[in-house]
Amino acid sequence: MKRVAWVFWGLVLGLSGLYLLADTLWPAGGYFALRTVWVQYSGVLAMAMMSVAMVLAARPVWLEPHLDGLDKMYRLHKWLGIGALVLGIVHWLWAKGTKWAVGWGWLTKPQRGGGTPPELTGLEGLLRSWRGTAEGVGEWAFYAAVVLILLALIKRFPYRLFAKTHTLLAVAYLVLAFHTVVLVKFAYWAQPVGWVMAVLTAAGTVSAMLVLLGRVGARRKAKGTIEAMEAFPALNILETTLRLDEGWRGHQPGQFAFVTSSRAEGAHPYTIASAWDPAQRHISFVTKALGDHTAELPQKLRVGAPVVVEGPYGCFTFGGAQQRQIWIGAGIGITPFIARMKHLAREGRGPRDIDLYHPTAVEDPKALDKLRADAQAAGIRLHVLVSERDGRLSGERLRAEVPGWREASVWFCGPAGFGQALRADLVAQGLPEDAFHQELFQMR
Repeated sequence: MKRVAWVFWGLVLGLSGLYLLADTLWPAGGYFALRTVWVQYSGVLAMAMMSVAMVLAARPVWLEPHLDGLDKMYRLHKWLGIGALVLGIVHWLWAKGTKWAVGWGWLTKPQRGGGTPPELTGLEGLLRSWRGTAEGVGEWAFYAAVVLILLALIKRFPYRLFAKTHTLLAVAYLVLAFHTVVLVKFAYWAQPVGWVMAVLTAAGTVSAMLVLLGRVGARRKAKGTIEAMEAFPALNILETTLRLDEGWRGHQPGQFAFVTSSRAEGAHPYTIASAWDPAQRHISFVTKALGDHTAELPQKLRVGAPVVVEGPYGCFTFGGAQQRQIWIGAGIGITPFIARMKHLAREGRGPRDIDLYHPTAVEDPKALDKLRADAQAAGIRLHVLVSERDGRLSGERLRAEVPGWREASVWFCGPAGFGQALRADLVAQGLPEDAFHQELFQMR
């Protein structure tokens, strides 16, 4: 998460510094001169954030190692969307609020200097001729973007509708890119801030086209067939096993994929719960009924039905130099650890010393028997904590039960707040901050 924060604030501060090389934020000349530069500055920052967010929406795999996985990239995407929304509103208020104030008689627009302004020619003249169009379509695209971003932030808004409406942001982005190219002060294009904006806008435009053409992840998609389904009613969990074609190139334990079982519903992200064997070409997902779609999977899916799987994604892959590892899979967060245990059992246990904690609210004997068998086969110490019987897992309890925890790497998957509390406790007591790895499995 720290890396994501550095990228976010690095973009803001870096672009602000480049802007100040080209202009000032406190010009002489009164309110209207101030309004001009702040309209430009807020617009540049908002469009830069939207551009980077659009690039991340295209799921560029080459960025994953630099941002610690697609889950962190989507968190950055969310922050950038919120930042662009706030700055877009500021930009709109400077532009529209001033016009309203003039119309209401609160401000007096300064008179233009005498004489006829010089006629603009070439590219600058062409862009100036489109100014009115760019202002008009940009305003409506801004209104659309505000609505679409707000819908994305409402967790109760159904995922299938979110996925469809969020795609429309690519259309709004293309209109706002035109708005930006026309209305950014022409002199900026000859400055470093303009060069960076040109690169970001071009990258965002290409990414928006990939989104609209349905080409996101196109080279990472494989077709498959459902081969088996096993339900665990007490846990509201369904384990589904697929067989994939040659389009799937394998995965590492801890990674996830987007699965499409219904074109109307679209792709949903699920953590992979199996090791990869290229001879068998099987892959498993364990899904919990957390919403309308996942609750209906046991009734909608059937053995033999076709599916499309896109991936793999994610960097929650249990690396690092530490020979001691502590795994914490809370509830359905146990999934990536199941995949890793199956991998270790098949490939060999390896030199690591591992404790796996599985806090759960419900005790399901069949599911726990499978988990214990996986742990025994992988040579891992399993600690099952049923909350009503065993109490809650805390940093204090973990430190008391696991010797050498300061020299371990900790891998957590589960509720975000629970993970943050454990991180804060362990880091405060001496665990290196970069030794705590948390999967942020939230796509919106």
